[in-house]
Amino acid sequence: MKTDLKSFTDIEFALQWQSRYRKHCDRYFARRVNLWRDLFAKRLHDELMDKSVDDTIELEFSDGELIHKPETSKLFTVRYDQFDRTFRSGESIEPRNGRFYPKGILKGIPNVFRANMEPFRCAKVADSSILVDFNHPLAGTGLHLKATIGNIETKHSERGGGLSNDWMEIVTTGPGIQARWNGEPTDFLSDNPFARTDQTLDSRFYGGPRMVDHIDATAIDSISRLYGELIAKGGKVLDLMSGWKSHIPTSLELDKVIGLGMNEEELKENRRLNDFVIHDLNENPTLPFEDNYFDAVICTVSVEYMTHPVAVFKEVGRVLKAGSPFIVTFSNRWFPPKVVAIWTQVHEFERLGLVSEYFELSEKFKELNTLSVRGLPRPAEDKYFGQLQVSDPVYAVWAYRA
Repeated sequence: MKTDLKSFTDIEFALQWQSRYRKHCDRYFARRVNLWRDLFAKRLHDELMDKSVDDTIELEFSDGELIHKPETSKLFTVRYDQFDRTFRSGESIEPRNGRFYPKGILKGIPNVFRANMEPFRCAKVADSSILVDFNHPLAGTGLHLKATIGNIETKHSERGGGLSNDWMEIVTTGPGIQARWNGEPTDFLSDNPFARTDQTLDSRFYGGPRMVDHIDATAIDSISRLYGELIAKGGKVLDLMSGWKSHIPTSLELDKVIGLGMNEEELKENRRLNDFVIHDLNENPTLPFEDNYFDAVICTVSVEYMTHPVAVFKEVGRVLKAGSPFIVTFSNRWFPPKVVAIWTQVHEFERLGLVSEYFELSEKFKELNTLSVRGLPRPAEDKYFGQLQVSDPVYAVWAYRA
């Protein structure tokens, strides 16, 4: 069966691009794409016609083809008092270099209203003014788009009217936010970023086991696939902030997997571990391992709880062998009492930038990469299946020991 105007088609889009010193890939799984009704760039639409399942097309888009070119009129200065620091009730918000905020936080901007949640970037913050950037965060960036055909089904009928999807807008909404502005470091470290609602010892909070999955099975599979691609066979792996599952694929043969976590009962349940250590990184960021010992380190859906992340990333760099990867994965769910403040204050894609800054500030790594995976269907057996149509998003940042 071939794709045509009379079919629905599932398509996996992979948007690949580069910012200064970093590589990025943003994957979006579009379901039941209607080539007759939905919106695409013309070149892409033409290429998608008459394709079979598993066919792949790849296109290069120059600046201005998928995203409008940067416009000088969208880079402008506002007075400092036009930034509404009381935008969120009960919270004081300070503008910081490189950070994103909803447009509605600005006062006195034509055609911008308080309810506008579209993100913009504070490019530069001065004593009395702020340089703001209303351009798309991918404006000025060359894009490589890969599209892989999935399931194809015949439509029974097609009627006028109805809804259409602009898939290029959907695929490019979010990507770009993880990059620095003009290559300059983003200020994530002001305003007590690692404060938490519950400041009691983590050993008390994690004293009892939590034998639950923190993300759905599809998201877990995405993380396992990534680990399988990046971790070399036969090495020693450290599973940082580990629990009752490691998400390392069972098919990957390794010499040793050591878990470092907070709950002994959970770690004993983790069948992938050869050994484990009980250790609170928030009390003591120093890792109890020798230099240059591990061939890979992973941290799964836990980086959002680190109160000394840069110190931990330095330590990971110490215990890793040169050229070995540190892979950090996360989603958009967490334990509210123990998540650090900055994690809840930033845009979902901005967290990729936050973790990237941890890598940069540690000064231990090279070849930094980010990945996002969105739009996959939620498993029917998942407890949230009736409420949420798509799987939990997966975000990853990894780099290699310099």
